[in-house]
Amino acid sequence: MPENILSDQAIKKAKPEAKPRKLSDGGGLLLEVRPEGGKWWRLRYRFAGKEKMLSLGVYPAVALADARKRRDEARALLAAGIDPSAARKDSKAEQARQQHIESLVAQGKPLPGTFEHVARDWLEKKHEPEVSPRYSARSRKQLETDVFPHIGRMPMREITAPVLLELLRKVEARGATDTAHRVKQTCGLVFRYAITTGDADRDPVPDLRGALATHTKRHFPAITDPVRVGELLRAFDAYTGQPGTRTALKLAAMVFQRPGNLIAMRWEDLDLDAATWSIPSEDMKRTKGQKLNGAAHVVPLARQAVALLRELHPLTGHGVHCFPGLGNKRHQPISNVTLNAAMRRLGFSGDEMTAHGFRALARTVIVENLPGVDSQWIEAQLAHAKKGPLGSAYDRAQYLHQRRQMMQTWADYLDRLRDGAQVIPIRAA
Repeated sequence: MPENILSDQAIKKAKPEAKPRKLSDGGGLLLEVRPEGGKWWRLRYRFAGKEKMLSLGVYPAVALADARKRRDEARALLAAGIDPSAARKDSKAEQARQQHIESLVAQGKPLPGTFEHVARDWLEKKHEPEVSPRYSARSRKQLETDVFPHIGRMPMREITAPVLLELLRKVEARGATDTAHRVKQTCGLVFRYAITTGDADRDPVPDLRGALATHTKRHFPAITDPVRVGELLRAFDAYTGQPGTRTALKLAAMVFQRPGNLIAMRWEDLDLDAATWSIPSEDMKRTKGQKLNGAAHVVPLARQAVALLRELHPLTGHGVHCFPGLGNKRHQPISNVTLNAAMRRLGFSGDEMTAHGFRALARTVIVENLPGVDSQWIEAQLAHAKKGPLGSAYDRAQYLHQRRQMMQTWADYLDRLRDGAQVIPIRAA
């Protein structure tokens, strides 16, 4: 079939008709004249036994000579066994990829395949949907502070164990041994995610086993000698600071819940007539799934605890929190710092007692001095997770009745310690 049949003059004279019509230039090149007046270049060709059509642009933006050139280029691809349509899609995808990379560079953002790019993708798609906001925020801060500045712009496949060790040594050098171990763990999670996305071939973190200094976990300081506990309680009675702080200190000893839960106590979560405090599941130290599916943690209140809260109600009952802050922070609860600072003022150092130490105080003193108390009741009161892979799924016992008796016995015992009664520890032989 002859080629180069059309002329510019013939194309200009081609008038629209009621139906689309095609003018052939030969070699598969067609000019489609549409009823609305538009003129489109098309290339009809066969590939793998199938007839296909490829758009080559719009006339006059693509002149006749340009259309013929594009036809010849497509035919050259066909001669090489390449489908022109597929080649165009690949070319467009590559152009889009290059434009995306150029945009990231212009914005100063990490490129695909780099550690920071993969880590942020992991945070958004994997980590944050599965863990608590507090946990995910800590992971993000670790990465942004200790990892991204050093290896964030490096391709995942170029990061080796020595490279990781170098940045972890910098964390260790500032005395943050625990943080170094946490950063290493987080990097391992990112690498394992990168393997699934095809951005990495292996995780170098296991190669660092034993390379970091051993972190010795330090327990929260706590008074566990009954005589000293009595001195602590008498000091609370003598506290002359804010009434809410004094009440919070006394309750901390009675209910031994996590400080974060205690200071955030809300009036709406209390039923003083029923002598219970229900901490919503989303406020507990649990995984994201457990927060969504778990029940509230019910804390039985001894008579002494109820009396303290009824006494406090006229002072803070008009607000949301039982222990609100002062001044412009009155819509927020007090902080752990407030409780710890109060104990420092009372003469108890940070190496001796902390707000979190009330949990260890109760756990130890109850076991050693209150016979007949089952350790499972104490663990339930502490809201410790059940041990084993199926523990929290199948063992949902809260021992509420037993804990109610235990908490009253505990409060009565604390009264005796505060009053200076003689205490004879009952220990196992």
